[in-house]
Amino acid sequence: MSDWAGLDPRTPVLVGGGQAIDRLGAADYAQLSAVGLAAEAARAALADCGGDLPAVTAAVDTIAGVRQFETTTPFARAPLGRADNYPRAVAARIGADPGRAILEVSGGQAPQHLVTELAGSIAAGATEVALIVGSEAISTARHFAGAGDRPDFTETVGGSLEDRGYGLAGLGSRHLAAHGLTDAPSQYALLENARRAREGLSREAYAAAMGALFAPFTEVAAANPVAASRVRRDAAELVRLSEANRLIAEPYPRYLVARDQVNQGAAVLLASIAAVRRLGVPQERCVFLAGHADAREQRLLARPDLSRSPAAARASELALELAGITMAEVATIDLYSCFPIPVFNICDAFGLAADDPRGLTLTGGLPYFGGAGNNYSMHAIVETLHRARRAPGSFGFVGANGGIMGKYSAGVYTTRPTPWRPGRSGALQASLDERPRVEVDRRPHGPAVIETFTVRHGKDGQRRGIVIGRLDGSGHPEASGHRDGSGRRFVATVPPGEQELLDLLGQGDPFGAVVYARAFASGNHVTRTRARMDSLFPARPPGLREEYEHVTVRRDGHLLEVTINRPQVRNALHPPANDELDEIFDAYFADPDLWVAILTGAVLAGTGEFCAGHDLAYVASGQKVWVPLNGLAGLTGRARMPKPVIAAVNGLAQGAGCEIALACHLVVADAAAGFGLGEVRSGQVPGAGGLVRLPRAIPEKIATELIVTGRRMSAAEAHRWGLVNRVTEAGAALAGARELAAEILAGSPSAVRSALAIMADTRGIGDTVAAVHSTADAVEDQMLTDDAAEGMKALAEQRAPRWWNR
Repeated sequence: MSDWAGLDPRTPVLVGGGQAIDRLGAADYAQLSAVGLAAEAARAALADCGGDLPAVTAAVDTIAGVRQFETTTPFARAPLGRADNYPRAVAARIGADPGRAILEVSGGQAPQHLVTELAGSIAAGATEVALIVGSEAISTARHFAGAGDRPDFTETVGGSLEDRGYGLAGLGSRHLAAHGLTDAPSQYALLENARRAREGLSREAYAAAMGALFAPFTEVAAANPVAASRVRRDAAELVRLSEANRLIAEPYPRYLVARDQVNQGAAVLLASIAAVRRLGVPQERCVFLAGHADAREQRLLARPDLSRSPAAARASELALELAGITMAEVATIDLYSCFPIPVFNICDAFGLAADDPRGLTLTGGLPYFGGAGNNYSMHAIVETLHRARRAPGSFGFVGANGGIMGKYSAGVYTTRPTPWRPGRSGALQASLDERPRVEVDRRPHGPAVIETFTVRHGKDGQRRGIVIGRLDGSGHPEASGHRDGSGRRFVATVPPGEQELLDLLGQGDPFGAVVYARAFASGNHVTRTRARMDSLFPARPPGLREEYEHVTVRRDGHLLEVTINRPQVRNALHPPANDELDEIFDAYFADPDLWVAILTGAVLAGTGEFCAGHDLAYVASGQKVWVPLNGLAGLTGRARMPKPVIAAVNGLAQGAGCEIALACHLVVADAAAGFGLGEVRSGQVPGAGGLVRLPRAIPEKIATELIVTGRRMSAAEAHRWGLVNRVTEAGAALAGARELAAEILAGSPSAVRSALAIMADTRGIGDTVAAVHSTADAVEDQMLTDDAAEGMKALAEQRAPRWWNR
């Protein structure tokens, strides 16, 4: 090892790599669990290093595991059971007892990121020998999920575990999910079609380009004994639609989509040079990580250019720069290939051709080799390791993609002795975070143009169109046809019945096409024209209905009493109840004969409860959840509340119930009432305005305490801090609210409305004198109303006024 003489003994090297496959239906099929597959790969990696096997195994002080799909989210299912401590379960199978066990966050970047991280840990002297494992047994799990004699993969091994969580922040959102964007093909299809628009290609030309890109991948997979699908297909076959190659999400037929039904495992072994020497690992088995970088992309809808991922390109550039080479000097390349666009993205950045003689994959790619969950790139690293050994001094590049082109880890490998070089990913990320972001409109309304799109195709033949568009700000009756990236961005679905637009998405060239967008409680919709939108979604009839299913209303002169009538669930709200309240308050604010409203909760067996928040049983049932555009109870998100609403809190106002009370102008509570925002106790935060309204309603420090502890505040305390106007005896909140309403009704309804509007308009003006001066016009306007004249006349005549309400 004379040429290593100048290297620090802590320099990290990769010394072993192994892979495993348990092909369903093969003669040697063994029904291996994810732990079993990872253990097979780990044994192969240990043997691959060429050292003293028992000594190497005993020397493993750190084991890191890549999450399976069945542990990627909190709600993922493991139909055959799973290990409670995946890394230690694998370690136990191979006879290792590491002091540290890690379970990495989700994402396809995980294998390369772990190699980079643990190499750095070795260089720092915190680790000496590290084993990284990952696996999927999805084919077996799906095959046996409904079988009576299914295997049980449950393992309880205990032990310490550094569980890093799911790492899902920024990779998805409830807003995207509300528009059907929960699956990878649909989201990647939006980016893919954005690239087609950028390239100016027809559907046919772009399909041909995707086929040409992936045809060589099938040839590599066909020659790979560890590949899930060893079938060569030419470019035309990959994109020609058939029963076996049906459309999934345009422009993707099945042959271009990552193949997740696999039983595969892979592992790599890292060690310091000192450990290599001690354990008898031959020098020719060692491969250095010469360059590395990690980067995170912006949230999907905020990206200025949906057709690219600059974060992935710049991470790749930084890894190569750290290695001191260019992409032209790389001998082998493996680009993460769940869909064409992550491959195109790197090819575009570096000028790589689809038929680059080096090839763009060493495994065969995710649609053909297998999309082994988050662990695909571990297989790429193993292949790169072995290729580097066969061509000493050459360089291999691995690009690992996670999320929806949201996270990227790049590595450069070589047998050439290379000192450890700390990365510069932090500085890279800082510069990436400074990039401009597109303004996103979650509630679009008006003319727009299509930026990109996809159409999802179900197995039942149903089609669902999804559009990302830009609102037009020109004031044109329909839209100006922007294609320059101006305007706020939105996501929307094509509603059932809008066949013209669905046909345009499925057959025409929709980029830049004029459409009309509108927000609804359940999500945004887009149609060809406003007239079509109005015909599909006619305006709700004005006024109050005779009866409601979840709410009762009582009209008493100018007073409207609204009662949440769900006492069997403590008046907790679910979407249908919220919709009814939204409709009722729309009617109240529009009705000139209604001047004051009271909102309260129904009483059951003498016990009242204002609102216990969200109906958790409904949420847990899996039914679709939405909130009206005007917020909970039709109040918390309402931009204007021009007439008084009094909350009669006759019991607990918890979570969403407290936020509704905060949104009301006035609060009357009985002595038994309580107020609380306890979301932090379930790992959430108040999401309907409580974080804003409570600190504005009471002293900030008191509000902060209530929010961060989740404790409940009594009616007396709420009254002391000014959150509650009046406290009544137990059970008398509604009576107290009626008394307060009567006092309001004694005044001019137009003056009350003006006062509320002026207070709302001046709330954001910090300077008191400026705020006072800003009210001059509104005050003068009120002085000129019929109510003002009647009020002055009644005072002079010493009688009660008869309000005109104008």
